[in-house]
Amino acid sequence: MTTSERTKMAAGEWYSCIDDELEALRAAARDAVFEHNSLPPRQRGNMGPALRALLGGAGEGARIEAPFHCAYGFNLFLGDGTFLNAGCTILDTAPVRIGKRTLLGPNVQIYCAEHHREASGRQAGLEIARPVTISDHAWIGGSAVILAGINIGEGAIVGAGAVVTRDVAADTTVVGNPARAIMRR
Repeated sequence: MTTSERTKMAAGEWYSCIDDELEALRAAARDAVFEHNSLPPRQRGNMGPALRALLGGAGEGARIEAPFHCAYGFNLFLGDGTFLNAGCTILDTAPVRIGKRTLLGPNVQIYCAEHHREASGRQAGLEIARPVTISDHAWIGGSAVILAGINIGEGAIVGAGAVVTRDVAADTTVVGNPARAIMRR
């Protein structure tokens, strides 16, 4: 029996993103994101209805400003009162868990997919998905980039424009590219 590319993706194994089932799931996400981004703000509320239905979970008062983009949606879990500012991009090939009362500034990018290191693997669409977790009460500054497999601790701060390549401990502030700790409460 052949394992589907979606099953491989969910299991954290190498999979081909050039796959009809995965493309259909991305198309559904694009439709939900289009609705969210196109609705007038008063009609959209905290998030468009199709996007809310698509997400893996959205806590009470979770809000996503437009424009927004996600790859699949069903791998995105938002805690109560979480706020994603305009322009956020989340490539949720693996679960992305964002804790309660966490703030993401404008244009924050979260990438769960890692592409193959060999050119032939990239041409075949090979990726591996690694989850990202951002704990409660964190603050991710505008235009920060969070790479695959990263865990950001409770109360941590990621400075604007930082590129997070390693885990961030609780109550720690990181800045720069690559992000490095500058202080701990």
